[in-house]
This record gives sequence, structure tokens and C-alpha cells, in this order.
Amino acid sequence: MTLYLKLAWRNIWRHRRRTLIIAIAMGLSLGFMMFYDGLTAGFNDAIAGNAVRVLGGNIQIHAQGYREKVDSNPLLPLTDDLSVVNAALSQPDVIAATRRIQTSGLISNREGAFPLSIIGIEPEAEAPISLIAENIVDGRFLQSTDEDVILIGRGLADALLLNVGDRVTVVGSDINKQNRQRTMTVVGIYDIGMPSLEKGAVYISLAEAQSLYGLRGQVTEVQVTLKQVGKEAVVISALTPLLPGYEVESWAQTYPELGTAINSKNGVMDIFSIVIVAIAGIGILNLLLMAIYERTREIGLLGAMGLKPRQIASTFLLEGAMIGVVGVIAGIGIGLAINLSLGQVGMDYSQMAGVAEYIALISGRVYPTLGLNNIVWRSAVVLVIAVLAALIPAIAASRREPSEALHHV
Repeated sequence: MTLYLKLAWRNIWRHRRRTLIIAIAMGLSLGFMMFYDGLTAGFNDAIAGNAVRVLGGNIQIHAQGYREKVDSNPLLPLTDDLSVVNAALSQPDVIAATRRIQTSGLISNREGAFPLSIIGIEPEAEAPISLIAENIVDGRFLQSTDEDVILIGRGLADALLLNVGDRVTVVGSDINKQNRQRTMTVVGIYDIGMPSLEKGAVYISLAEAQSLYGLRGQVTEVQVTLKQVGKEAVVISALTPLLPGYEVESWAQTYPELGTAINSKNGVMDIFSIVIVAIAGIGILNLLLMAIYERTREIGLLGAMGLKPRQIASTFLLEGAMIGVVGVIAGIGIGLAINLSLGQVGMDYSQMAGVAEYIALISGRVYPTLGLNNIVWRSAVVLVIAVLAALIPAIAASRREPSEALHHV
């Protein structure tokens, strides 16, 4: 085997320029796949990081049985919400744990009505971590002492022709499933650039929600915000034994449609990246086919010296594999160089906020990661395609008759 490796290594560098061109093509393919992986990871982190600030934290903690009744948005009070908050804050990855009441309801005025979620929050606790609080475009954010006031989104304000100071009617079911109605004043309007989400939720103070829904001193949810998206599993594992009798779930479980959308996009691009590498593999095929014609007499000489057809084929397969290895090494270097440089300065996506609604969740720049999360299987794909591209030339070389090959001019 050592002899074959030496022969293959020597042969691929006999035509240095051609080998370098093919290796660089493979390297650029892998390098740009790493760049895509790094950019996608940064892109997803930016979207998910801001999405959880809108949707309700990285982790949500509910009373037992909430998941079974989630479609009806039940009001199941937590038995000891302060102990839940303290347990969450004891974790090193947690930066905030806030109490909420969330239920479904209806908002209306003379322009129409919209079904939505009515969310009671602790304004002072949520303001430092809330994307809603950062994007108040008219009026102000809520305060804990507010009564009969409501915070709405720009999408809802436009749909119902509302301005700050206007009155709306809010209807929701209390803990006994009785409809409760209250007329409230719009105190603020937020704009996160996503009308569908802005139409789907309104916010009131926690004290107001407790009064409206008959939950004196109680809450139905604790939202937990982490320093970084991706640490949810670690924190959930730590919290579960500390909070028996509670349901502790990540945002991916609570809002599976967001994770599904991200994964679907990634899957499409994975297929596209394999196509790119396959195109580069055609270059290896061309290289080795040319090598057969240029080395016909050499192949005949190897056969005359006693090398069996499978041994000659193995030499050409090893040449393809070695070109693939050189391409992988070059690709990793290219990918790391691109991602390290862009990871420092980021890429500005602010001007693309109108391209798709979910891009509005990216605030400012996206910072790519190193792109190493898929490096093993992507490198394997490059090597496999390199070997497969060498397969046809290897078979052709092994079928050469030594006597005919030696007389080839």
C-alpha cells in the first residue's frame, strides 16, 4: 500500500498546474460551503435570538397539563411562581426570568375585530430584554402601575386605524372561562417590522391581567431568557429536577414552526452545496481521464511489470482521493479565513429588512460562526465525489492491455 500511495502522490504532481486548479476548485467549493454554514448559523442565531425576545423567552415554564390544553391557551396558574423564578435565576446561563399571564382574546373597535393573544407582563422586568420595548415608535412602554391601558403593534394599529390615546375593547376568558370585557386606552405602539406578529399579540400590565382574569397574585407562565440561543437543553436539564410538577420547554418546542422553517431552508441549501461539489468533481474526472491518455505507455509498463488490473485501478483511485484530501485542506483554510474575517466585522442586513418578513428580526449585523458544525460530513462529501470521479478513469486504466499500451504512440 505504501508503494501505491507514493506512486499516486507523485503522479498527481507531475502536472502541478492542472492538479492545483482542480484542488483549488474543490477547496473553493468546500470553503464557500463553510462560509454558508457559518453565515447561516449566525443568521439563524440572529433570527432566533430576537424571535425568542418577541415570542416569550428561550424557555417557558408552565403548570402541569398545559401542553395538553395548549390549543385553548388555558389559564393554569403556577402554584409557586416566585420559587420558579428563583430556580431559573440560579442558573449561570440565565439573564432574566419574568412572570406572565397569557391567554387568547379579542380586540375590537368600530373598524373591526381581531382574535389575538393578550399577554400580561412585568414591564420593568421585561424592558431590558424585550425587543418590543426597544421598538416603541409612538407613545411609551407599559408600567407596572398602569390600569386600563394597552400596548399594541403597528400592524394592528394600521388595521384598526388606531393611534395613541384611542380606546379599544378587549375581551378574554377568565380562569372560570367566563368572558371578561374591558375598554382600554392605547398607551403605546411598537413596530418590529412583522405585521403578522404585531396583529397577533397585545400587552397589558401583569397587575391589570391578574385583575381582569381573576388571578389575584398568580401567573400562568415564567419566561426564561438566556445569554445565548442554543443553551436551552443544558438549562432545561438543570431546571427539570428543581421544578417537579412543572412543564419546562424550550422555544423550539413551544414554537415548532419557527424551527421547522429554519431547518427547511438549511436542508435546501445542503442539497445545493452538494451539487456545487459535484460540479467540481467533474474537473477531477477530466483530469484523470486526460492522465490515462497521457500515460498509456506507463500503464502498459506497470502491467508488464506484473501489476494486476485492480492494483492499477487502485493507483488511480488513490490519485483521486489525494486530490480530494488536498482540496479539503485548502477548503478548510479558505473557509476559516473568510469566516474569521467576517466574524469580526459582521455583515449588514439592515437594508434587506423588507425582502422577507422574518429578516426584520435581524437587528443590524450578522456575525458568521467558524462554520465547523457540518465540516465532517461536508469534507466526506468532497472526498467521496473525488473518489467517484476517479472511478471511471481507474476502470479504463485497469482494462488496458499491456502489449497494446506499450506500443501506443
